[in-house]
Amino acid sequence: MFFVNCNAEGDNIKQYSNDEGVLSIMYHRFNENKYPSTNIKMEVFQNQIQLIKDLNYAFIHPNNLQKNFDIPKKQKKILLTIDDAFQSFYNEAWPFLKKNKIPFILFVSTEPVGNRGYMSWSQIKEIEKEDFVVIGHHSHTHDYLIDKTNQEFVSDIEKANNIFKNKLGYIPKLFSYPFGEYSEFMRDYISKNFSLAFGQHSGVIDINKEKFQLPRFPINEHYGELKRFKSIIKTYPLQYKNLNPLEKKLNKQNNPPLFSVEFFNNQKNIKNISCYSNEGDKWEKSNIKFTNNILSIEFREAFLPRRGRINCSLNDNGKWRWFGTQFIISKN
Repeated sequence: MFFVNCNAEGDNIKQYSNDEGVLSIMYHRFNENKYPSTNIKMEVFQNQIQLIKDLNYAFIHPNNLQKNFDIPKKQKKILLTIDDAFQSFYNEAWPFLKKNKIPFILFVSTEPVGNRGYMSWSQIKEIEKEDFVVIGHHSHTHDYLIDKTNQEFVSDIEKANNIFKNKLGYIPKLFSYPFGEYSEFMRDYISKNFSLAFGQHSGVIDINKEKFQLPRFPINEHYGELKRFKSIIKTYPLQYKNLNPLEKKLNKQNNPPLFSVEFFNNQKNIKNISCYSNEGDKWEKSNIKFTNNILSIEFREAFLPRRGRINCSLNDNGKWRWFGTQFIISKN
């Protein structure tokens, strides 16, 4: 059975504010050096946590993010998220987080639980007992669900729901899209059955971000070097009113997309924005055009499978503001 969220359509207040934002960072494996694209070394992770503390940024409890989503943050917060419930997280990072009582979300896919390299249900329940931990929903199979039919996607979520209900006694209210991939159907479905949903596109959460397409910065061995990490952590939200297209799954008929971002009338320095995109599998500066307060991009060519990305940044009187968008490219 699904619970229905009264804010299913993500009815943000949609007005520009002095929101310092919530910056979410995502981890997977710890000290599993043969998986550099999803791994972080514990020494580096501990240095990153210390850097956050040195910069006087506080960690936000996931429940407080849900409860106070529409309240502007006077000081920027950091949200820690862990995907996939790997055994290495339990062995390596969990003792450190428990000792320091750092709040986080553990996103669990139900099918791999108990398999080699993954946590067991008893370990998940041990972690879940702590009041600074929230268990999140990460599908059943952790497959490329965007490649499945709509009914297959729904069935996968329903199967995970039943397992969560059986093992934990409830269905988690926070959702993380596997691989950060979702179509408009998937986003709409998730919005009717969860409180918040996270992707894997970069950016900082603010009160105007759509609640079922929340950004996170993935951190791993390739992108975890301390200097780069510091630049990420010091990023602020780049707010916008609307972003189109709504459909993030592209095919031959809608690739490249008609991309536009509507900003607020009272935003400052918005014309200083610069964007980079990877159409044609080449990262280059985007050809942007402003019409009043609406930014559009004239793409050089179509995006290539599997992912198309757009990242935009703005130096706002010394504060670097950022948002990213991800498209999933179908071969059909």
